[in-house]
Amino acid sequence: MSSAAVDQVDYDIVVLGAGSGGYACALRAAQLGLRVALVEKDKIGGTCLHVGCIPTKALLHAAEVADTVRDAASVGVRATHDGIDLAQVLRYQDEVVGRLYKGLTGLVSGRGVDVVSGSGRLAGPGQVEVDGRTLRGRHVVLATGSAARLLPGIPIGGRIVTSTEALRLTTVPERVVVLGGGVIGVEFASVWRSFGAQVTVVEALDRLLPPEDPAVSAAVQRAFRRRRIEVRTGVRVAGAVDDGSQVTVTFEDGGVVSADLLLVAVGRVPVTDGLGYAEAGVTLDRGYVTVDEQLRTGVPGVYAVGDIVPGLQLAHRGFAHGIFVAEHIAGRNPASVVDALIPRVTYSDPEVASVGLTESQARERYGEVKTVEYSLAGNGRSQILHTQGFVKVVSVPDGPVVGIHMVGARMGEQVGEAQLICAWEALPGEVAALVHAHPTQNEALGEAHLALAGAPLHAHA
Repeated sequence: MSSAAVDQVDYDIVVLGAGSGGYACALRAAQLGLRVALVEKDKIGGTCLHVGCIPTKALLHAAEVADTVRDAASVGVRATHDGIDLAQVLRYQDEVVGRLYKGLTGLVSGRGVDVVSGSGRLAGPGQVEVDGRTLRGRHVVLATGSAARLLPGIPIGGRIVTSTEALRLTTVPERVVVLGGGVIGVEFASVWRSFGAQVTVVEALDRLLPPEDPAVSAAVQRAFRRRRIEVRTGVRVAGAVDDGSQVTVTFEDGGVVSADLLLVAVGRVPVTDGLGYAEAGVTLDRGYVTVDEQLRTGVPGVYAVGDIVPGLQLAHRGFAHGIFVAEHIAGRNPASVVDALIPRVTYSDPEVASVGLTESQARERYGEVKTVEYSLAGNGRSQILHTQGFVKVVSVPDGPVVGIHMVGARMGEQVGEAQLICAWEALPGEVAALVHAHPTQNEALGEAHLALAGAPLHAHA
């Protein structure tokens, strides 16, 4: 489309950013008959598709295959683990991303969305400038996503990387220090250990995966120690120096550790600076866009979705935000997206999946709560898979389930039912009455609810 043609077009919605939130908004709006422009300076799909969720999970699958081959003899299969061909792993990763990208671009094109390539900025209510052109719409949706958080005194480059650079490594480092024990840090630590590296995870807070239930964090730390991943919690980094041959990391307590690679994985920050938001009247708080329950900013007709909105920075949250805004603009009166009901998965070994409130959060809200931890030791499928872990259920006494927290292999595949249980405010007895297929790990959810309802079978009362 020529710049002249774009200038003459009036859109119902102009979306700034084509990541999960932006493209979901564009697709749903087009589906509802609205005319949409989607502005993106890089590739449709954003961080999640190209340098986040998809490529990291491809790496994690390769790591799972490596561990499976390494342990094949334990189930009577003769197999040899001869090492990691990281170049081939990257080709596999790129093929997965490429297929999804091709499908997504075809979908956007097929829906009649006008994709405008270039760097966009908010020029005022209903106006987005893209490399000198002006797009005008009745509504503007800000969906510019997030970037890796950096630390003062630790410059990125050489042997010091963020997750973006870590995805393009062509050799497996022998020694790695992972700075940050959140989801990104834990996942990369798991990958590199499976690939044969010596890994140290450093977390400033007192446990790994701080937002998760403490019981889950403790289980992951125990599992990491069994895998010979060193975990240092309650430790702050003072600085790091790359001398070309190794990275030396110093801690505020005087400790020092050397490695071949340092991954800085201390979270992500919203991408809102220099995009005209504040100048157009959009309220920012520490870089995040302030919105109401309908994701409206203080500027009429301007919405914000995804990682730039305070809360969970998850692709599926942004995706849900995008759909919500499209339907809200179209007058469909959709239900607001509730962060507490968004499922969370950490794809490490062991895997972590959760939804709803932790035990401490539930106590703060309701006072008294009931909890049950059902060990996967009593689950046949988990024993076949050689996995350890549990399903923890939190409920209100004589009331609904308000949180489910799971750790163990493939627990992410169980979080769908867990979300339904919490979102539909199911009572433990109602879930206990459901028949779960045998032998599946899904049975562990049923058993946990049986125990919570006072009728445990494969667990001690």
